[in-house]
Amino acid sequence: MSHETNQDATPNDELKLENQLCFALYAAAHSYNKIYKPLLDPMELTYPQYLAMLVLWERDDLTVKELGQRLLLDSGTLTPLLKRLEAAGRVRRTRDLEDERQVRITLTPEGHALKRIAATIPAQSNLATGLGAKRIQDLRTELIVLQTGLEARLGGHAASKSRG
Repeated sequence: MSHETNQDATPNDELKLENQLCFALYAAAHSYNKIYKPLLDPMELTYPQYLAMLVLWERDDLTVKELGQRLLLDSGTLTPLLKRLEAAGRVRRTRDLEDERQVRITLTPEGHALKRIAATIPAQSNLATGLGAKRIQDLRTELIVLQTGLEARLGGHAASKSRG
């Protein structure tokens, strides 16, 4: 019969799934993404496509590289997503006139129009959390601190560039 206390904790306790920060983040992100599906289905957008559209609604006419920096995605991941958005008539991909190696992404009129439809999504997703506005802001701040610290540990600068 075991009467485990903090002093009696074994190294195996550190390997329990419920003790893992990475799993808590993964599970929360997974659940949060499920909240977005019915919100995005009327616009026929996936969650990653929605994130790309958010960036383009902030600032239209970006290079794939600039968009990738904002989303922390490489072009190999971003290109198929952008091709699907282009096929759906939401964005246009064109070669940069000054540097043909660069591909520029611009919103189409349909892509611009989606912004009005999407305007209610942040409030709906925030409401689904069951957290108040202050707790949501605090959590977001803590997650940014966590991500920035992890990026610094990895020697990456994507986190600071993406919010610059």
